[in-house]
Amino acid sequence: MSTRISITRQDRYRFLVDFGPRLPSAIVDEPPPLSDGAGPSPPQLLAAAVANCLAASLVFAVARYREDPGALTATATCDISRNEHNRPRVTGIAVRIALDAAAETLVNLERALAQFEDFCTVAQSVKTGIPLAVTVVTPDGRVLKS
Repeated sequence: MSTRISITRQDRYRFLVDFGPRLPSAIVDEPPPLSDGAGPSPPQLLAAAVANCLAASLVFAVARYREDPGALTATATCDISRNEHNRPRVTGIAVRIALDAAAETLVNLERALAQFEDFCTVAQSVKTGIPLAVTVVTPDGRVLKS
C-alpha cells in the first residue's frame, strides 16, 4: 500500500497540494514574513496528521467494542526550536484528545485506551524521530491517559 500526493509551486512559498482525482486540493504556505500564510504551514499539516490519525485510531479502538466515544476533539501542539545549526526543527508534538462521552458510559474504554495508539500509522511513524505525548481526557477534564 502507498499513498501519493503532488505539490506545485504557486507563488513564493505557496504550494498547491493535489491529493488525487477524488479529493479537493489544498494550499500550503509559510506564515509571514516568508510568505502570506494563505494556508497551513508544513508543521501545522504534520500536527494535523498526527492528531487526526490518533483521534481516528481512538474511534476505531472504541468501535471494536461496539461503543461510540461521541464527538471527540483532538488538539495538537507542535513545538519548533532551532538546532545547533540554527535551523528550525519540530522538537515535539503533544496531542490532547477530549472525549465527548462520559468515560463511565464506555465499558471497554480502558482496553481501547491501552491499544489505540498502536493503530495510528502516522503517530507511530513520527514518534520514532520526534517526541510525542498523548493525553486523553473526559468531558470534565479528568485525565484518563497520559
